[in-house]
Parts: sequence; C-alpha cells; structure tokens
Amino acid sequence: MSAPRAIDTLKAGPHTTEAVDAFLAAHKFPLVEGPAITFIYRGVAEAVHLKHWVFGLPSSQSLERVEGTNLWYLTLELPAASRVEYKLEVVRGGHGEWMQDPLNPAQARDPFGANSVAHGEGYSVPAWSHHDPESRPGKMDELIVEGRTFGRRSVGLYIPARFRRTRRYPLLIVHDGHDYMSYASLGPILDNLMHRLEIPEVIVCLTSSPDRLAEYANDLRHAIWLTDELVPTLEKALPLDPRPQARCLMGASFGAVAALSTAWRRPGFYGRLLLQSGSFAFTDIGQRNHRGPLFDPVVRFMNEFRARPVAVAERVFVSCGMYESLIYENRSLVPMLRGTGMDVRFVEARDGHNWENWRDRLREGLSWLFPGPFLMVYE
Repeated sequence: MSAPRAIDTLKAGPHTTEAVDAFLAAHKFPLVEGPAITFIYRGVAEAVHLKHWVFGLPSSQSLERVEGTNLWYLTLELPAASRVEYKLEVVRGGHGEWMQDPLNPAQARDPFGANSVAHGEGYSVPAWSHHDPESRPGKMDELIVEGRTFGRRSVGLYIPARFRRTRRYPLLIVHDGHDYMSYASLGPILDNLMHRLEIPEVIVCLTSSPDRLAEYANDLRHAIWLTDELVPTLEKALPLDPRPQARCLMGASFGAVAALSTAWRRPGFYGRLLLQSGSFAFTDIGQRNHRGPLFDPVVRFMNEFRARPVAVAERVFVSCGMYESLIYENRSLVPMLRGTGMDVRFVEARDGHNWENWRDRLREGLSWLFPGPFLMVYE
C-alpha cells in the first residue's frame, strides 16, 4: 500500500496554524510525489484558481481550502518529465488577481513578464543551457542592413569566440533572435555546444520585426528581404560558407512560419530549417479558420503547401509541445515534409508554447542540423 500524500496527512488533522507551518517548512512547492503534483497557496481568499497553459485541460481549476485553515490545495496528475507554466488567481472582494506562485521560486520569463513553473518527476533544466565557465563566450555585435524592402534595419550578430577571417562559417538566421537570447539561453547554449564540439563554430544573425505577425505570415517582402538583402549583406561583411547546407533558417511560432514560407519561396537556397511550435494553421474545407484573421495568410500558405508539397531544404528539424494547441498541425506537417524526400526529425515534449520548451530542444536540433566534429565521429 502506497504512503499517503503529504496533503492528505495534513487534511487528516490537526488543522492548526502550527500544523500548517510545519507542512510548509517540510516541503518544496509545488509538491511532486510520483505522478501527483500538488499546488499550494496560503492566505485569506474567497477562492483560488490555478491558471495554466495545457491544451485539452480546463484552463482554470479551483483549489480547495483545508477546513479550518487558510491553506488551499489542488492535486493533479502530471506525466513524468512534464514542464508546465502557470499562475494563481486569488479572489478577494469579488476581484481576482493573477500572481506568480509565492511558494515556488521557479520562474520562466517571456516578453510579457514571468510565469511560475511546475516540473514533473524526472524533469530538470538542461545543464548545457547554463553558462559554463570553461566555454568561451561569443562576441555580440550589430549590423545595419540597407535595403529597398524595409529600408534601414538593424540585426544582431553572434560571432564565435575563436572567429578567424581566414575561415568560412555556416550561417544561422534566427527569427526573434533577441528574444531567443533573452528567454531561451541561446547565447550560453551556442557557447557550450561549440566548446563541446557538438556543433561547428557558426555565425548567428538575430532578426526581429516591428510587425512580426504580419511580416512572418508568408509575406513576400520578408522572403525578399531575407534572401536578397540580408544574406548578401552578411556575405559581404563576414566570411560565410556559401553552400545551401551551410545556411539555416530558424524560428518559433510565427517565426517558424516565416522560416518555412521563405524557404518555400526560394527552394534549395536554405539547406537547413529549425521549426519550433510552428503556427502552421490550415483548413481541410475552405479558407476560414478558428484562430482569427491574423492566421488567414498562414492558412492560405499552408493550404497551398499541403496541396502541392515540395522539397525546400535538405534537413528540417521540427519540435512542438504536447500541451500546445498547435501539436495537431505540427504532427500533420511532418509526413508531408518527409514525403518530399527531405530529411526530417520531429521531436515532441511534455511542455507548452513557451521559450523554455524551445530552449530545451535547441541542443538536439542544432547538433542534428549542424553536427560538430565530436558528433560526426559517431554518425
């Protein structure tokens, strides 16, 4: 017979302030016991709700109060190796306030703020995503691109620590690249993977857009800017390997759409694609979609691509979270890509649509698209 859960022992009594104090002092929260994870809040409230981003489950679930105390709890089953971002809504005076979990120090940042993070049994933040003092950091720089399409635009550059003008380097172009640096640890990951010889030394271009939802949704201007203006500017400024297999487009969400649609408009120019949680919305009947008008250009592109799929690159890495609403579209895309003859690797994770999910997939994606000297020995 399995041991009772900690919250059940507390509920059995006594329901005293001292018992609650001892319970909180004895555990870390959320409390993970095998597949069970218990969320806890302590405080005076009319109600407390868990707000999470797991598609397929009710997005708001109520915590119960332990009788005679100000401690609230909710126990859920969470599969091993899961990672879930959440907030708590505390209702007082009829008004609900969303907040980070005051008992949980684990947080994930994004452009909109921060969420608390629950880790299922067996999950740990990858060691290779942290700064390693033995890894020499790459140099950050900036380049101005003058073009007819968007005028004057600035892009960020990551230059490997051992950069030499006498060498030729692969090029990785990252949509929303500054966000990847800020929220997905891209800088330390690049440093570490190059130091460990898991990827070759690469030059990384960090792009952004003032109107990304429009520009990334299969906008012809974006494809022209990337291929006819940005890449030639980079090739003039830096010693880049000009072969298609040395060029990779990368992006997440709408950025993945921009990467795929750009490669689709210029088949063979980019030999590598890294697509994370792509917003690959499509319809089987008509052109209307349930995600709203922002997705209409994406739907038109995806419907056309699905009707006439073509090989656009040599290797394509696709990843998506099982807890995302986009998992169906990403799963559907993979066999179409493979059917064109492209070499495709697809990875699912027990995670959602967020930057740390994308961070956790970068080692596998980058090292498969650009295997370094260490990995090539074993291929």
